[in-house]
Amino acid sequence: MTRPASIVVDHATKNFTLRYHRTFKQMAMAAIKRQDISDEFKAVDDVSFTIQQGESVGLMGLNGSGKSTLLKLINGIMKPESGTVQTRGRIAGLIATGAGFHQQLTGRENIYLNAAVLGMTESETRRKFDDIVEFADVGRHLDSPVGHYSSGMFSRLGFAVAIHVDSDIFLADEVLAVGDKPFKQKCMQKMAEIRDGGRTLVYVSHAAASVRKMCDRVIVLESGKVGFDGDVEEGIRYVRYEADEDQEELENEDEELGADI
Repeated sequence: MTRPASIVVDHATKNFTLRYHRTFKQMAMAAIKRQDISDEFKAVDDVSFTIQQGESVGLMGLNGSGKSTLLKLINGIMKPESGTVQTRGRIAGLIATGAGFHQQLTGRENIYLNAAVLGMTESETRRKFDDIVEFADVGRHLDSPVGHYSSGMFSRLGFAVAIHVDSDIFLADEVLAVGDKPFKQKCMQKMAEIRDGGRTLVYVSHAAASVRKMCDRVIVLESGKVGFDGDVEEGIRYVRYEADEDQEELENEDEELGADI
């Protein structure tokens, strides 16, 4: 029986403008000298693919290839200039450290705020509150303003909320790199539970060993375009085309989640 489509990306393109001069004086001088003051580039360039319900897909590629931008298109944070991105069901996940947090509110207050942003009701959040706090493990800082949190504490609290949302699609970017090793392992275990529970998982990663464990398909982006879409092992080999990276680093990457914007 064919599974229904969970994510459909159809010829999606997202453009950004790169500005070379910031001040009015710099722009005026550039105009006098007939220099370019800005340039437009395609962060995501005519990308198409379909992910079926329950698939676990590793999204790979070099830094700047468009992975995080594509994830934001899927999440609905950004809209494509052309083409379409369609999803089925509720989406949750962590694609930016501290996204949805208010700096002056406490961790406790931000749990409710962030949960509401992700579509959880207040009663649902109350029911899951103790589990979220236990997972985040921010200790006595729970009632401190999150503006005083370290990046690692931000990450733990944000992921703890997102992972407890009853979603159909879970998106995970490598912002989790700011967590310590035990927390990363806990995150991976929780994402494995999500995968095994039949939810759709999209996991942005440089870490080949983690992708092997978590995913049954790999999509590789190159300069905003799909360079590869298929088998996990073939995808991992494909994304390393520039590499004379040693095998030991490849095998040890399950201890890392990398970092990419």
